[in-house]
Amino acid sequence: MNESRRASIPGQRSPSDPLVAEADPRERQDGLGWVTRAIFGDPGIRVAVGDDPAATVRYAVIPSLDNARFLLPLASRRVTAASLLAYNALRPPKVRAGRAAVGALARIGALGLTRAPIISVYAATPGLLLAGFLAGELGEPELHAAIGIRPPDPHHKPTLQLFDDRGHPRGYAKIGWNDGTRAMVRAEAATLAKLPVGGGYPPAPRLMLHTRWNDREIAVIEPMPRNVRRIRRPDSPRLAEMLAVARRGGPPAEARGVAGLIATWRERAAGADPRIHAAIDRLDGDLTLEFGDWHGDWVPWNMARHRRGLLVWDWENSAPGVPVGFDLAHQAFQTTLSTRGRPAAECATAVDEALRRHGAALGLDAARQRFVADAYLVELWLRTYELSGGGAGWNPKLHPALLDILANRQAPAPS
Repeated sequence: MNESRRASIPGQRSPSDPLVAEADPRERQDGLGWVTRAIFGDPGIRVAVGDDPAATVRYAVIPSLDNARFLLPLASRRVTAASLLAYNALRPPKVRAGRAAVGALARIGALGLTRAPIISVYAATPGLLLAGFLAGELGEPELHAAIGIRPPDPHHKPTLQLFDDRGHPRGYAKIGWNDGTRAMVRAEAATLAKLPVGGGYPPAPRLMLHTRWNDREIAVIEPMPRNVRRIRRPDSPRLAEMLAVARRGGPPAEARGVAGLIATWRERAAGADPRIHAAIDRLDGDLTLEFGDWHGDWVPWNMARHRRGLLVWDWENSAPGVPVGFDLAHQAFQTTLSTRGRPAAECATAVDEALRRHGAALGLDAARQRFVADAYLVELWLRTYELSGGGAGWNPKLHPALLDILANRQAPAPS
């Protein structure tokens, strides 16, 4: 890499000092260790804590090694600043302000004032690095990866924002690294390849590349438009868009019985805890209702405002053949769980309240609202069960809590 394009980091090691700490961050058991193992796991790659301008690539660890949230590429001031500032309007105000401040320092070459530690990555050829491999696959001369850090979790996927030498976003890469997350990446790639256009269907970033690399499943999605903004009233459901997704931009489907869905659930639950079989058996198998697609993770942080309408991403859990109303139930459950930090029982109550308030607009009367609520909780537990079988482990927020909730909700009233 051209030395003149490297970001200057005042306050770090002098370029004339060849010493770099020997600690390899891949040996850590926290988020930094998990992500660096997933992305720099090739045996031909060496990673060390310390600033070495002779390294193949260098990253600032924001804000610290022990509280890592972000790896900033130090290819140039322009690339480093873009990694912080791109799509900053989508972030919560406090996060947006922090990123803007650090981005301003990066732009003027004063990132060293943050005292952020540096990791240096060495590779015999750029193609050993995931960003180098993706550059070749996408026909780009060079790509630089800004890497998000999350706590180690078998359900999570490492993600890379890809930038070119000018600091322009060139894509967003997701990495499936175990059986469960590899399946999720494959599912999203398949879904994006056949999304409808028009008919009120919310636009989505298109799939640019689906490939494999070092036993990783990789999907690269195109960058979002530059002028996207956070949605207003994030707790309010977007019912028109939900229905467009359910109906694939077409007319309503004719109502049909739920017996086939229940039979499918019994197959998926084969070998699972007997309590889920009991919960499935207690559902009203004589009902009819409208079936369709669902996004599968319809939450405010997976959507944005844009001149083309509501832009929606993260389609890895999308599936056909579910009761209309599942996306509404999911938004209520997950926003209560993730943004308010409430236990699963309160999240289930939020599902009931959302369906009571908005279910009629989706064609659901009181009996069908109750069925959709219970059915969504069954589906959510089955998803958790299937992820656990794919090497992802159990989500402690959902298991065994969902089984207890279903048993209590469906228990017969005392005489």
